[in-house]
Amino acid sequence: MQVISGPDEFHVDDLYVDLRRAVGLALHLKCEAFNFAGSVKLKAAVAMVDAAERDGRLAPGSVLIESSSGNLGIALAMIAASRGYGFLCVTDARCNTASRRLIESFGARVHVITEPDPDGGFLGARIGYVQGMCRQDARYVWLNQYANSGNWLAHHGSTAPQIAKAFPELDVLFVGAGTTGTLMGCARYFREHRPSVRIVAVDAVGSVTFGGPASPRLIPGLGTSVRPQLLDESFVDDVVHVREEDTVKMCHRLAAAGFVFGGSTGTVVSGAERWLADNGATTAVAIAPDLGERYLDSVYQPEWVEQHYGSPLLV
Repeated sequence: MQVISGPDEFHVDDLYVDLRRAVGLALHLKCEAFNFAGSVKLKAAVAMVDAAERDGRLAPGSVLIESSSGNLGIALAMIAASRGYGFLCVTDARCNTASRRLIESFGARVHVITEPDPDGGFLGARIGYVQGMCRQDARYVWLNQYANSGNWLAHHGSTAPQIAKAFPELDVLFVGAGTTGTLMGCARYFREHRPSVRIVAVDAVGSVTFGGPASPRLIPGLGTSVRPQLLDESFVDDVVHVREEDTVKMCHRLAAAGFVFGGSTGTVVSGAERWLADNGATTAVAIAPDLGERYLDSVYQPEWVEQHYGSPLLV
């Protein structure tokens, strides 16, 4: 029997889905959604909050503030509620309604940015708002997931070694690129301990993370309009860019087999399928950041899909 006293003390770390039966792909998905925050972002959130507490940046009366498209905001809202802090999540209209409501259910506040920054897009505008709030009120503490080393260290110390232990013959690891915390933590670990493992970053078309041109994106989770400070491309072997239409198609293919995953997982699996078709691998693993309940009004809503991509079911 496992007994916990805080919601951040529970996380299933050893669940993998073999996708051969589901979508005919020789790929194992490491499922990171089975915790009380519902996503891989709980690991980074705990690491960053713990470090801020150790450093004395967080104290009674502090108010956490963070830019997030959803999952990190949920994780921080949960931790803030558990530890007695306030929390303000700064997001934009792409954040799913379910995610916003879940953040608010913990007693946190959500501020939605409606106008993009001319140079930095919605992310730039979100960060600008966070910085302005911190200048105005000393109670606000910005963890800054885009530059905080705790983001990647969380995965260097947990996610990557868990994968290495489960798959001693691993050939290639596929990791979605958002803040690049998960990507950098895993890439640095395998470069140090198993340099033969190829690290493939999967990004969304329209993201500027790896130098591509910016274009509008509708599905939150992966991709950025401002290059993440954490990213060091020297640790990445390949990059695959996936169109959002292909993300939705893969999500529906997985759902047709009984697995309702989030948009980030659809992107990563679609990118992995394309890379494996061109390169092949004996043992391949991808990281699935969350499940699909938070995408029921978008990726899994036929009217939404038809409005944005011209077909109600892209399969």
